[in-house]
Amino acid sequence: MSSDPWGRVDETGTVYVRNADGTEREVGSWKAGSPDEALAYFKRKYDGLVVEIGLLERRVRTTDLSSKDAMTAIGHLRDQVTDAHAVGDLDALVKRLDKLVETVESRREERKAQKAKQTDEARHAKEALVAEAEELAGSEQWRAAGERLRALVDTWKGLPRLDRKSDDELWHRFSHARSAFSKRRKAHFAALDAQREEARKAKEKLVAEAQELQNSTDWGATAARYRELMTEWKAAGRAQREHEDDLWNRFRGAQDVFFAARGEVFAERDAEQSENLKLKEELAEEAEKLLPVGDLKAARSAFRSINERWEAIGHVPRDARPKVEGRMHAVERAIQDAEEAEWRRTNPEARARAAGLTGQLQAAVDKLKGQVEQARAQGNNAKADKLQRELDGRQALLDQALKGLEEFGG
Repeated sequence: MSSDPWGRVDETGTVYVRNADGTEREVGSWKAGSPDEALAYFKRKYDGLVVEIGLLERRVRTTDLSSKDAMTAIGHLRDQVTDAHAVGDLDALVKRLDKLVETVESRREERKAQKAKQTDEARHAKEALVAEAEELAGSEQWRAAGERLRALVDTWKGLPRLDRKSDDELWHRFSHARSAFSKRRKAHFAALDAQREEARKAKEKLVAEAQELQNSTDWGATAARYRELMTEWKAAGRAQREHEDDLWNRFRGAQDVFFAARGEVFAERDAEQSENLKLKEELAEEAEKLLPVGDLKAARSAFRSINERWEAIGHVPRDARPKVEGRMHAVERAIQDAEEAEWRRTNPEARARAAGLTGQLQAAVDKLKGQVEQARAQGNNAKADKLQRELDGRQALLDQALKGLEEFGG
């Protein structure tokens, strides 16, 4: 017979395991070798249980094994230990399993508390997002508010879900705020587009009348009517950008035809017109000091005052008029472009149009540069000077357009 602190083999080959209380339990029989070999075999069985329990303990400590799966694994090992055909301190293994149960229960409570904390934090975070979205719903900072709302959506998507009822209620408020903002923004830009379309129609009528009057020889009455048409033009507001330049060129072109003819008739007034030119050059210099536009409101008011004095002066010599008027028009366009830039910053659809206009202006500038060079080469300096003035005006517009386009990159 052979024995061990935790087991023995009797003379018949029956193998027993000893419990901590001194009792014994039969775990098998051994006929194939010596009693020592029998005990060694059943000890290896015990060692296998030790390894399995150790592995489970490690999984519980180091992985995200769920409490349910852990308890199932513990129960399975407990059954194996209870009925184990092994020799060793089985009671110690039971105690290790009991200890592991306590660990699993403790971790279950920790996870439960952690989940409750995360849920509470998610609830507060989503309530804050909803509050901000509802505040932004009334904003008129269309671009900034729209970008912020999109960022809030991304933040929302990264937060854990709450219970279905709470999550749905908060999402409904959040979605409603976004929809309200989008509806207001759409209505705002639709109204702006409608205003510009009305302005275009009004200016088309003004262009038509200006063209009907361009061949008139009733100098006084026609000149007075042209001044009235200019007042109506300014009161009409701005048309869509793609129409505004063409309308202005046609409108101003008709006036140029009339005033050019009148200027020829009134050639004897050259001295007076020369003095007018000096005054208008001074006003043009005063207007140019408004650039670059800083305070838009102040610049607009100052230019209006300058323009009123300009209109009161009268005409200048015909050959000098394009240059001096070009200077004033460049300032006026710079102010208009500053207004347009302010509007574009609130209009997400403007970027494509701005890019298109810049391309058109660049093409026009390139073309004019080629024409100037060709006129110079042909010795036609008068034509070259005229084209150079037109080029300067277009270059100023291009510079302003490029500046406005750069604002979209910020």
